[in-house]
Amino acid sequence: MSAIRLSVFVSPSLNEVEYGFSYSAGKVINRTAEFIISKSFTRIAVQFPDELLKDSTKVVSALKSKTRLLRETNTERSEDDREVRFFVMADTTYGSCCVDEVGALHIDSECVVHYGQTCLSPTSVLPAFFVFGKASIKVSSCVKHLLDYASKSDKPIMILYGLEYAHVIPCIQEELGLLSKKAESQLKFSVASVLCSFISPSKDPRESMEHPLPSGESDSDDNTSSSSRNYKLGGLTWDLPEGNKIEDYLLFWIGTESSAFANVVLTFNGCDIVRYDAEEDSLVTEFTQQRRILKRRYYLVEKAKDANIIGILVGTLGVAGYLHMIHHMQALISAAGKKSYILAMGRPNPAKLANFPECDVFIYISCAQTALLDSKEFMAPVITPFEANLAFSRGSEWTGAYLMHFQDVMNSSKSESEAHRGSEEPRFSFFQGGYVEDHDANGILDAKLLAADQAKNDEEDAGETMALVQAAEKALQLRGKDHNALTKQTAAKSGPEYFLNRAYRGLEINSDNTSPEPFIVGRSGKASGYKHE
Repeated sequence: MSAIRLSVFVSPSLNEVEYGFSYSAGKVINRTAEFIISKSFTRIAVQFPDELLKDSTKVVSALKSKTRLLRETNTERSEDDREVRFFVMADTTYGSCCVDEVGALHIDSECVVHYGQTCLSPTSVLPAFFVFGKASIKVSSCVKHLLDYASKSDKPIMILYGLEYAHVIPCIQEELGLLSKKAESQLKFSVASVLCSFISPSKDPRESMEHPLPSGESDSDDNTSSSSRNYKLGGLTWDLPEGNKIEDYLLFWIGTESSAFANVVLTFNGCDIVRYDAEEDSLVTEFTQQRRILKRRYYLVEKAKDANIIGILVGTLGVAGYLHMIHHMQALISAAGKKSYILAMGRPNPAKLANFPECDVFIYISCAQTALLDSKEFMAPVITPFEANLAFSRGSEWTGAYLMHFQDVMNSSKSESEAHRGSEEPRFSFFQGGYVEDHDANGILDAKLLAADQAKNDEEDAGETMALVQAAEKALQLRGKDHNALTKQTAAKSGPEYFLNRAYRGLEINSDNTSPEPFIVGRSGKASGYKHE
């Protein structure tokens, strides 16, 4: 992620400090303060990512001065003359791109002002105002690279970008229009719009799962929705005319190789994508690593199909609809005949998840920009809700589409009845190399297998029992040839059953020699100097 340059400006006329991202600092502070005063907020939580935390005191000082000045000059002052108070939030429990509503509610905040990179996920309780920042970029060089590459393709261009470059998009559009007229070329390009800079939660949690409309639009504007298809991703929104597909466009991304760009590559994996790196002033056209990630995600889906115990990781408490997604995952897992456990632990890492060895796979419920975890170092795979739908819904096939947002995942998922409908048919497991049955609906087969296992256990001798203990130890952890990859093999259907099958043997006892060993006299005296030393 590119470092956003911060600067502090002193206005000689007002004799006050103003805060800004690279430039136009006064506009940023003024816009934020005017928003606070217009909404009559008096308790504001100001959220910063770790890299911008060092400038938090300057920002709050500038906001206090500006809000105080606006309240004094406001002729229509309300009866509430309480002072506007600001509270700085840092070290968020989950991703810094999401609004930390839990932390803000602890101080009875009425609104959250979010600085830095954001996913613009809808909030559940509190309204949020976003300041994206302004990263530096050479407009002329960016336009030149765009035109040079567009001349090699006959596809129309869709310009997407990181939110830190939203301030320069009008300049790029203007220069593209001028150069196109001079060259008399028929360049067709479209530009995505920023979804919004202010989010107000809906009273209906299900409605708030949908992204808010951009500024100036309303639900009554149905003319565009009936003749075009709308896309929302990474805080951007754009429409395509009726009959056009996103695969028909060349996607031109302006920004760094961030998590937002990774979502674009995965979601629109069938499109031609080009990225302009503003820091290096270069064009990147090779995305082999990103395409390889898509193959690994498909591998994790196939691995999750063999899982019996699933851990649902709560990766957010602020994104609207996260509870509905958790309940949806529970119902999906239960319909597939598997066991699920809900785990809340903040940001997951290998050490935390290693405390739950009974879980064969984890589902990470979080915003779109933090959902993709590289779980190579984890003992068990970590998948997204969309991948869980593919793994635990019988008869579902991956068509290449990849969904990230909660509402899109729930709309695309099958009902529980459809999951039960094909459950009696065995499926083919690539990892076990044959057809397997996940569970038996009527339970008769399980009862017969349990009785057979009990009879077989009664006939086993002590040697065979020790062999079972050794097999249980191997089930806990098994190292591969590279001594790095750690895999688990367990057939337990629940947590208690898994721990019942666990066994531990201490020191090896040599059964051939039962005579006791002779006693050995140890050292005596003080640790600073023993007697025999």
